[in-house]
Amino acid sequence: MIIRFSALCILLGLSVTTFANEPAPAPGADTAPVLAGEPEIETAPPLRAIQIYSQDLLGQLIVANKHLQQVKDDDCQLVADIEARAKKMEVPVYQFLYGDMLAWGVCYDRDAPLGIHYIERAASQGLPAALEQLGRYYHRGILVQKNFDRAIVYLREAASLGNLRAQLELVEIFAAGQGSPYDYADAYRWLSEAVIADKATHQRAAKLLAQLATHMPPEVVAELKQASIKG
Repeated sequence: MIIRFSALCILLGLSVTTFANEPAPAPGADTAPVLAGEPEIETAPPLRAIQIYSQDLLGQLIVANKHLQQVKDDDCQLVADIEARAKKMEVPVYQFLYGDMLAWGVCYDRDAPLGIHYIERAASQGLPAALEQLGRYYHRGILVQKNFDRAIVYLREAASLGNLRAQLELVEIFAAGQGSPYDYADAYRWLSEAVIADKATHQRAAKLLAQLATHMPPEVVAELKQASIKG
C-alpha cells in the first residue's frame, strides 16, 4: 500500500514528505482552500424581527407625524399585519396608517382614492388625526378638490376632540374672516385652553388668537378669557 501511494504521489508530482510532515489542522479550523483572486461572498445581515405596533404606540407616532417613516425604517415588514388590522379588524389607527401608506405610496403602489377612503373610515370612527388630516386636505386641496364646507366640518370635530393641529388650522381660517362667526367662540376657547409645550407653536397660537379676537365682540373675548382663567 505504501509503495502504491508513493508511486501515485510521484505521478502527480507531489512530495510524500509533505503529507507526512504537514501538521493536522486545528479542530474546527476552516480547511477549505482559498483560490488566489477568488472574491469573498458577503452574506446579507438577517432582517430583525419587528413586532406589530401597539395602538398606543401607533397613536403616538401618528401625532408626531412619524408613522410613515417608521414603516419605512422597518423595511415594510409589517404590511400584511397593518392591512389585516385595517381591513378585517377595522382598528381606526390602522385604517389611518394603511390609508396614508396608500395615499403616499409607502410600501404600496400609490392609490390616493383608496387611501382617502380608509382615512375617511378612520375619521368615521372618531379618530382625531384622521378628522384633522381630512379637514386640512379639503381646506388646502391636497389629494382632493378644495371644499371649504367639508374642511370646516372635519376640522371643527377634530378641534373639539383636542387635536392641536386642527385647532390651529381652524383658528387660522377664522382669523382670516372666513367661516361662520357662530363658530369663532368655540375655536377661540379650544385653542386658548390647549396645553402647548413647543415655544414656537405657543407663539403662533397666541398670534392667531389675537387676530381672531379682532373679529369678535370685545365682551365675548373678555368672557372667554375669564372663563379660561377660572378653568
